[in-house]
Amino acid sequence: MQAVANEVFKALADPTRRAIFERLARDGAQTVRALTELAGVSQPAVSKHLRLLKQAKLVNDRRDGRETHYSAQPLALAPLRDWMSLYGAFWNDRLDNLEILLKRMDQ
Repeated sequence: MQAVANEVFKALADPTRRAIFERLARDGAQTVRALTELAGVSQPAVSKHLRLLKQAKLVNDRRDGRETHYSAQPLALAPLRDWMSLYGAFWNDRLDNLEILLKRMDQ
């Protein structure tokens, strides 16, 4: 589980990869050419970013003739969601304890 989470965090650490993933999640499957037009980087750079996203299982690819269509796999964000949930609960507990302490100090 830890290795999967590390791959997801590593893949999304780069702002260009995050933007590519967000675009695929928002707009649906797209070709490398379409992604390159708005990415602000070269086609080889987009292909490298897609390869890393694919390794993290954040995108799937599908060949259609000479083109490859990439689509986001939002369920692959589960390790990120789980990690955030764990720390969300941690901080909620800490803040609840702080609130109790401050109320006792006011009395």
